Amino acid sequence: MDVVARVQAYLDERMPGLRAMQLPADTSTAEAAAQALGVEVGQIAKTLLFKSKGCYLLVVAAGDVRMDLRQLKQVAGGKVRMASAEEVTELTGYPVGGVCPFALPRPLPVYLDESLKRYEVVFAAAGTANSALPITFAQLQQVTGGVPCRLAADT
Repeated sequence: MDVVARVQAYLDERMPGLRAMQLPADTSTAEAAAQALGVEVGQIAKTLLFKSKGCYLLVVAAGDVRMDLRQLKQVAGGKVRMASAEEVTELTGYPVGGVCPFALPRPLPVYLDESLKRYEVVFAAAGTANSALPITFAQLQQVTGGVPCRLAADT
């Protein structure tokens, strides 16, 4: 089963009706995804993996914001750094540029930045660098079990 099919199967069990899309264009960055989908960069739900004291956490935020490292440090309980590409693939099962915030090989804490609430629908990656999933903030919270928070510096 390919990665997008695995993500779709996960959705079918938990949130029937949500449909992952595969696109002919690259969606590996927020800017590229916005262009491919014809939406604002902020509507792209970027998923970032951070490491702190040997623990990892996923942050999902609007594509047009930067993370506030002070806020991240507070949430993580210590100094944070971006995970390496190898760590991302190992821990999420997805490559950088296609990280889906659910259907993970093992549980990770997920934080949903409130910057996403500006939009009725946002687009998360569905496991590849040319996939997208239209989803509301409430649906994203339900499917990820994510904690709403304010981690963006630009909101």
